[in-house]
Amino acid sequence: MYVNSPGAESGSYSLTFLGKKVGRHRSVAPAGKQFAWETTVRSACPEDRVVSSRVAKVPVAAQELEELPGSVPELQDERPCPIIHNTQLDQYEKTTAGKIRVFCRIRPVSRAEAAQGGAIVVEKIDEYSVTVETPRGPREFQFDKVFSAEASQEDLFHDTSRLIQLAIDGYNVCVFAYGQTGSGKTFTMVGDKEQKNPGIIPRAFNAMFDIMRENSSKFSFKVSAYMLELYNDRLQDLFASQAGEAHAHTQSHGQARRVEIKRNRKGVVFAQGAETKEASSAQELYALFQQACANRHISATKMNMESSRSHLIVGIMVESRNLTNGSVSSGKLSLVDLAGSERAAKTGAKDHQLKEANSINKSLSALGDVISALSAELPHVPYRNSKLTQVMQDSLGGNAKTLMIVNISPTEYNLDETLTSLIYATRVKAITNNAQRNVESKEIAQLKEVIMKLRSGQSVEEEDV
Repeated sequence: MYVNSPGAESGSYSLTFLGKKVGRHRSVAPAGKQFAWETTVRSACPEDRVVSSRVAKVPVAAQELEELPGSVPELQDERPCPIIHNTQLDQYEKTTAGKIRVFCRIRPVSRAEAAQGGAIVVEKIDEYSVTVETPRGPREFQFDKVFSAEASQEDLFHDTSRLIQLAIDGYNVCVFAYGQTGSGKTFTMVGDKEQKNPGIIPRAFNAMFDIMRENSSKFSFKVSAYMLELYNDRLQDLFASQAGEAHAHTQSHGQARRVEIKRNRKGVVFAQGAETKEASSAQELYALFQQACANRHISATKMNMESSRSHLIVGIMVESRNLTNGSVSSGKLSLVDLAGSERAAKTGAKDHQLKEANSINKSLSALGDVISALSAELPHVPYRNSKLTQVMQDSLGGNAKTLMIVNISPTEYNLDETLTSLIYATRVKAITNNAQRNVESKEIAQLKEVIMKLRSGQSVEEEDV
């Protein structure tokens, strides 16, 4: 969420043509590129929106706004009671409306790379730009935010956490990490084993329940989760008790529950057949996540000692009920750790690992085709070419507020893969989504409960109708 201001970074550069200076170019941070922090205004909106109090408290503007940024038009007439409206989030929704946001994270040089003495070819220029030295000269890429190797997990999450608020407000939200194998995707999303440096997923769990606890006097909440992996182009429920080859064996004999990707009427993707489990605290949710990760396929390669051999999809559903007017909003937070693209010559993959690598590369190639089709606004988008693209259909060109974090290596050894990742990430910036808030009135919510009871054979009392 950005606004134009004098604080935006700027610089002056000379332009030359055929060795002659032809003028000076003044660059400024891309339009709307400074954070509008800690600002609130008073608005005539209802108490049907959860607002985090962790935004700095500042005096409330006395003047009411006629039209609220980020508000739901069809509900504006039903907004009699004024509350403190979170302008930080409103501006975030307004400035990012439609477009997918893309962050770039440069990982530190690994020990193996340092031992090889490879040259550093990637450099962060400013908050929004990164340059790559290629044999044909430097290439510059611009993103919504660039994080250098020195950036901490907390720095990255600080600019990501606002999406958690939107999921609680009833939006479909997706955060996914993209990049070659060994580029730091799992560290970004999950963190280290000891959780001394937790990633986006565990931090999102804590932030979500912090916001819900702060608003518990006005809202009741229900949180549930499913966790899947896409392994060898097969969706597997990570809550299943069996893992690895045993799990694959039972699935081949038809004993395991089949998981299929479906879309509801609003275009939101859900996993039919996957087990969902409720959680009443961040600790419970993280325990479920640990259980899921224990069943995930990983193995060592020359590029990565703990290489993910599958795509991880974590879906967190949040239902919030307004205790004042009875309205119900339903949001979904999708957290995706994609497996990295691989070259067998670099990873040393053979036999079973080679089959895994081929499946990973095939699904990532299908994802690239979808990204290319969407960025070029082609009439046909090949979502059905892979289960990965079906899973991410609502996050790419669908009903979601999406953040892509492209992870890259800084060394010359991985130059080709780095350029490929940055080119695809640049294309993602051009993709337009149509995110809509999922909110229902008290009456609709009651009717849905009655239908659910009737379908399950329960009796319905007169007061339920």
